[in-house]
Amino acid sequence: MTVRRPGLANRMADNLETTVAFWYLAIAAVGAGALMLVARNPVHSAISLVIVIFHVAGLFVILGAGFLAVAQIAIYAGAIVVLFLFTLMMLDMRRLPEERVTHRQIWLGIPLGILLAIEGVVVSVGTPEISASIKGTFPPATVSELGGSTQALAVSLFNEFTLPFLGASVLLTAATIGAIVLARRVEAHEQADYPQAAEASSPDDTPAEPGPAEPVLEESAR
Repeated sequence: MTVRRPGLANRMADNLETTVAFWYLAIAAVGAGALMLVARNPVHSAISLVIVIFHVAGLFVILGAGFLAVAQIAIYAGAIVVLFLFTLMMLDMRRLPEERVTHRQIWLGIPLGILLAIEGVVVSVGTPEISASIKGTFPPATVSELGGSTQALAVSLFNEFTLPFLGASVLLTAATIGAIVLARRVEAHEQADYPQAAEASSPDDTPAEPGPAEPVLEESAR
């Protein structure tokens, strides 16, 4: 007489669903990443990057890191990619060459790509022994005691890494202010004080506005 264990069947079903979800998210993320690299339209590349971000967020959900999944979507898909799109809108993409340009760095990129592929195969095929050093300061038991991955991240971020967190915030703020100052155009009443900045802010290829004499010449030609 066999004894049925419904819990075992449920665990097997959960493991199958997790495995299928992992392989779908991983293959879709890699495929969208490859499409981002080979796409000729920059907007299509940005959309492919959004697809990659959403699928990587799904991998975080499978790993039980819900906060990282939300941060991945909110920060990268909601802010970084939007910034990329605004930059593409401000640039004149019609001036880009239509033919593909092969740079000399390709001879450095090919061996690095092969090395990265070999490393990925070794990591995916090998099964390293999970030791206490791999689990780190917050193993699953500690994360469960704290109430989840979000609470564990908050404890680590605002206790041990408070100073680096604030330093990164100050650095990003300084970089934002520097970008605004560099991109700022010099007004007409400031050109006498900053002649070099005025020359840099007025590109040579800017078409000159038609003067008052041009309509007179056109009428006389008629």
